[in-house]
Amino acid sequence: MVLEATMIVVDNSESSRNGDYVPSRWEAQVDAVNLIFTAKTEANPESTVGLMNMAGKGPEVLVTLTDNFGKILDGMHRTKIRGHTHLATAIQIAGLALKHRQNKSQRCRIIVFTCSPIHEDEKQLVQLAKKMKKNKVSIDFIAFGDLEPEFTKKLEAFHENIKGGDGSHLEIIPPGPSLLSDRILSTPILAGDGVAPRGGEGEMGAGGDAGGGGFEFGVDPSTDPELALALRMSMEEEKARREKEKPAEGPKEPTLEGIPEEGGETQPLLSGDGEASGSGDAPVSKPDEEEKDKKHEGLDKMDMS
Repeated sequence: MVLEATMIVVDNSESSRNGDYVPSRWEAQVDAVNLIFTAKTEANPESTVGLMNMAGKGPEVLVTLTDNFGKILDGMHRTKIRGHTHLATAIQIAGLALKHRQNKSQRCRIIVFTCSPIHEDEKQLVQLAKKMKKNKVSIDFIAFGDLEPEFTKKLEAFHENIKGGDGSHLEIIPPGPSLLSDRILSTPILAGDGVAPRGGEGEMGAGGDAGGGGFEFGVDPSTDPELALALRMSMEEEKARREKEKPAEGPKEPTLEGIPEEGGETQPLLSGDGEASGSGDAPVSKPDEEEKDKKHEGLDKMDMS
């Protein structure tokens, strides 16, 4: 998977208070940030994610590039909803944060959430797009909320001047009953990170459980990672146990038991009198024994006389 350094820029303007997205525009962004962080770090453990907002007095870097989700979560909780956005300034600051990344082999990406009016003019945004493309920074826009043609046109102009081989995307998501994070799952923004679509999004695999939301074991790892890990370990242990039992259930190898020896019935090594019995000795019948005893008695009588 691609090794990336990703800066997520959230829209914390007054427009993010609106409830036209479930449960609100701001809470929808919190859920989506959770999803993006999980997707990026699970796709490559060496990838890092940073966080910043772009409204209020000015853009603010909340968390520098990290692989610690707790810091991202803390940054989201510290963010206050206020003012209007400063889109162009936020993108430039995010670009500087990526420039100072520790691992220079990471590809640079900025993911921008915007749900409010864009105050920058189109010419300014086009110049910024060309600059970021020159610096090899990919930029994904997730536009939702205020989707007036005037604002979407500016974003489309920006996208036209930055898109290229590095994979910049523009996703315009209108209001609907689904969660914003669910809608992002079906977009190219996360398509390369091996994220399975949730229930109702994309195609289910053969034999998939529709009630499980499209996730393995029916559990979303981003919401309950401990349960997902426990289920995975349990499945692997059960699989190992079954593999161990397979040889025992196979056909048994033929043994020498039950195969008769040559010469008919087997004879014991010792006779009843404790003498060795050979396989070539013929069995002595009872009448023969009696005849021998009579001969011995006759010889004894002759000696006495």
